[in-house]
Amino acid sequence: MVSRKMDSHKSAKKPARKWSAEVTKHSDALDLDKDVFKSGSAEEIAKSLKRSAERSRRRKSSPYRSAMSMLTFYENRAGRNLSARRRHILELAKERLRELFDRQRGKAH
Repeated sequence: MVSRKMDSHKSAKKPARKWSAEVTKHSDALDLDKDVFKSGSAEEIAKSLKRSAERSRRRKSSPYRSAMSMLTFYENRAGRNLSARRRHILELAKERLRELFDRQRGKAH
């Protein structure tokens, strides 16, 4: 019978990696204003994301797609921890972002 040694490094618990928080803080596409998603105003969130997306020279897509992607990423990352009020504000921010970029829901550019 072959005995198996238990590796001590396997039994130790690794700290949870917060990769999504790192993406939000250190996005290679957008330099976000500090605490942009903490704003209680959909208008301010949308304007800030638009400004960041248009200033960025590192993004790989259009400013509109970069801004909308970051907003959607944040909303998905927050998941169930997002209150109904916050989720509503973020949905309004998406609508306002579409208006600022002169886009309509579902219209491809």
